[in-house]
Amino acid sequence: RFQACVYFASVFQAMSCGIHYLASVFMAVTPNFVCGIPGNVSSVLFYNSSESSIEDIWTLWTSTENYIVVQLANGEVWELNQCSRSKREVSLDLAYEYKGNKSVFSCSDGFLYDDTKWKSTVVTQWDLVCDQEWLAKLIQPTFMLGVLIGAVIFGDIADRLGRQRVIWFTSAGQFVFGIAVAFTFDYYSFMIVRFLLAMVSSGYLVVAFVYVTEFVGIKARTWASMHVHAFFAMGIMIVALVGFLVRTWWVYQIFLTIATLPFVLCCWMLPETPFWLLSEERYEDAQKVINIMARWNKVSTPCEVSELCSVQQDDLVSGRMGDNDTPSAKKHNILDLFCNWHIARRTITVWLIWFTGSLGYYVFSLSSVSLGGNEYLNLFLIGAVELPCYIIACIGMDKLGRRNTLIPFLILSALICVLIMFIPQDFNILIILANMAGKFSIGVAFGLIYLYTAELYPTIVRSLAVGSGSMMCRVGSVVAPFCVYLRSVWIFMPLLLVGIMSLLSGILTIMLPETLGKPLTNT
Repeated sequence: RFQACVYFASVFQAMSCGIHYLASVFMAVTPNFVCGIPGNVSSVLFYNSSESSIEDIWTLWTSTENYIVVQLANGEVWELNQCSRSKREVSLDLAYEYKGNKSVFSCSDGFLYDDTKWKSTVVTQWDLVCDQEWLAKLIQPTFMLGVLIGAVIFGDIADRLGRQRVIWFTSAGQFVFGIAVAFTFDYYSFMIVRFLLAMVSSGYLVVAFVYVTEFVGIKARTWASMHVHAFFAMGIMIVALVGFLVRTWWVYQIFLTIATLPFVLCCWMLPETPFWLLSEERYEDAQKVINIMARWNKVSTPCEVSELCSVQQDDLVSGRMGDNDTPSAKKHNILDLFCNWHIARRTITVWLIWFTGSLGYYVFSLSSVSLGGNEYLNLFLIGAVELPCYIIACIGMDKLGRRNTLIPFLILSALICVLIMFIPQDFNILIILANMAGKFSIGVAFGLIYLYTAELYPTIVRSLAVGSGSMMCRVGSVVAPFCVYLRSVWIFMPLLLVGIMSLLSGILTIMLPETLGKPLTNT
């Protein structure tokens, strides 16, 4: 009962990580737009269609190459493109085609946006189009950079100061920065607050994995840690739902942030993990937590820390008595993940799997945009397709083992990449199904590696190992868009790269030890 309450409270907040990671999908969307006009419009012409206002034209707009012809109240005729406008020298009759002289002007009167789908986005708020378009494209990579830095910083802090304090700070930070984003006054303040939001969101997700892994027993550890991902996917589904209902970006941001307010109000009740307390030699505090667990779970036989850890305590006591000069508590850093060749090889392999999982996940996701249809439904399904993927991963991990599930799915994703190359381009449905299969198989590996990493390392560096792995994962997510741009070199180049990385990761995973049913190591 105690573990269940702690678990569901912790993973509920993981939804907010999914929410903030994907929020920019609808927040930073660029609608159709043209140059603003220096006066009142009397009539509008678009090919053969004549309307009284520009708002009526948007339903006919099909390409960025299009332009709109408008006649002003003073008789002037203007051609409005996306990033420039032209004034016709001869304006006797209003026709779409015009061969005469034109004077070209910049968009000094701002822009006119299509607000039929989105009333307001950050792009329309600060005119992040044309010369400023690159600023809009920086929104997601900058967020991912914050995620990368937050994963390492908070993973390290959690090992030094404890899991509980980091969970308090990051969950409160998510709420405060989440609301603050909605009230930013310009693009640069928006980017800074979103960067801080990325750091605390990433920090929470990394530490929550370690936290639930250390509280849940071996029997349920697989399902418990894997379904942190399921709650993250639910966060993606919430983004789709709120995006469909709310079309103004700052109201949308507030609604998304308020979704996880209940956790912020009760997170201060979560206890520190006995594992971390024991690694810091705070035996009395660990005993208090274990007594609370026993009381909640109605365990009648007393559970003593000294009995559970008598061997470790004897080793620690004899170690301290044998050498009085050495400090009793060594502070650990990322170099400890490379302390000898055996651990270094393990770290390199684990980092490669994290990188490949993220790279493949985003390359397959970006390739699936050709699905078309309703973008809200597409995003909802992208979140929903992850749920069965984690159930399959859990069953495989419990029946076959962590390593024996990871290897086939990594190699399968490599084979699917090769298969897609041989499917004729006319077979759209088959290509989409193959992409979804690829995303499913890489998703199994991506979900599994969190728990596997936590089990491969001892308590003293566990958060740091998961945090540094998550950092490699974010490097993969930052590289993925650039990988997709390589389609201009050769259409199958992104798939070839993902296939090679998946195959290499699958082969190296053979050298990792199996952790199914083994207790977590402490030293």
